[in-house]
Amino acid sequence: MRSGSVGLSGATGAVLDRSLAGLRSLIDRSLEDARLAAGLNPRHQLFSLNDFISELLVTSSLAARARGCALSSYAIDRRLAILGDRELLLSAVHNLLQNAFKFTAAGTEVSLNAHVHGERIHIDVQDHCGGLAHGTAEVMFIPFTQVNKDISGAGLGLSISRQIVEANNGLLTVRNMPGSGCVFTVDLPGCEMD
Repeated sequence: MRSGSVGLSGATGAVLDRSLAGLRSLIDRSLEDARLAAGLNPRHQLFSLNDFISELLVTSSLAARARGCALSSYAIDRRLAILGDRELLLSAVHNLLQNAFKFTAAGTEVSLNAHVHGERIHIDVQDHCGGLAHGTAEVMFIPFTQVNKDISGAGLGLSISRQIVEANNGLLTVRNMPGSGCVFTVDLPGCEMD
């Protein structure tokens, strides 16, 4: 597309580049999801938590802007690391962010933060969706379950994300904050970089 007869430079070219990068990322994540669905074991490797969060911020910022919300994070200790399948975990947290953008109120903020909790790493995605209806916190992880019928989707994302996190020796939970929103927490074994 870039070498065709239509010149793509400036802002249009930059938007196209970001869109193509997003499409490549979506294809890669779909392949990772298919690999997980096929029952293949995760490929564990040690990777930087700071770099992981930074990549998620870059790849998700356009979606946040498109939904009219801010995406925030705070500084993460560069020594912190995760031993897990980086691509699968990127897919899981990316899905949590996309859901947060989809359900959060326009003009509010979605935050992506990570911190140490004992010997574990917690990655939190917090939205401003107004909170969850009573009894929906656990059923939302059941495949093909749609908590909000007014929003598109197959009801598989949270189920797949939970499977990914559990395949990496972790837990995926949600904490309701009535009247405000909710926090999805990915709880993984923590490590330090050498």
